[in-house]
Amino acid sequence: MSESRDPNSSSLSPSSPLSHVTQDSKGSRAGMVNVSHKSETARRAVAEARVEFPAGLLGPILTDGGPKGPITEVARVAGIQAAKQTGQLIPLCHPLGLDWVDIRFEQDGDDVLRIECEAVCQGRTGVEMEAMTGAALAALTVYDMTKALNKGIRLSGVQLLEKSGGKSGPWTR
Repeated sequence: MSESRDPNSSSLSPSSPLSHVTQDSKGSRAGMVNVSHKSETARRAVAEARVEFPAGLLGPILTDGGPKGPITEVARVAGIQAAKQTGQLIPLCHPLGLDWVDIRFEQDGDDVLRIECEAVCQGRTGVEMEAMTGAALAALTVYDMTKALNKGIRLSGVQLLEKSGGKSGPWTR
C-alpha cells in the first residue's frame, strides 16, 4: 500500500526541481501535483506546431483540400478534442474544464503550415499542456490527411509561445 501524503504539502522535494517527482522513504516516485490549496484564476496558454511540406505541395492543399477533404477543418476539430482530453492522455496532468479552445492555421512561407492552439480556463493549474496537445494533434491530423500525397511531410516545433495566470504570472517565448 502506498504512503499517504499531506494534501496541503508541496510536491517539490528539496533535491528535485521537477514538480511531479517526490522523495519518500523508498526513493523517487512520480505523483500528481496537489493543487487543492491554490485559488482558481484565469489561465491562458498559446502553443504552436509546424507542418513542413515538400516544395509545391502546401499551396494546392490549402486551395483544393487534401485527398480526405478539407484538412484545416478536420484538424481544427481534432485539435480542440485533443485539448479537451489532455488530462486523459498525459498521466499526471490534471483534468481541466476548458472554457475555450481555438485552433488557427497560417501559411508560413511556401511550404510550412503553422498551427496555433489557444486554451483558456478558470483553474488552479495552467493550460500549457492543453494548448500544446491541441497544436500537436492538429498537426498529426494534417499529416494523416495528406500523407497519401507525400510521405516526406514533417512535423516540427511543438512549443509553448505564451502563458498567463497563476503564481508565476505571464510568460512569453
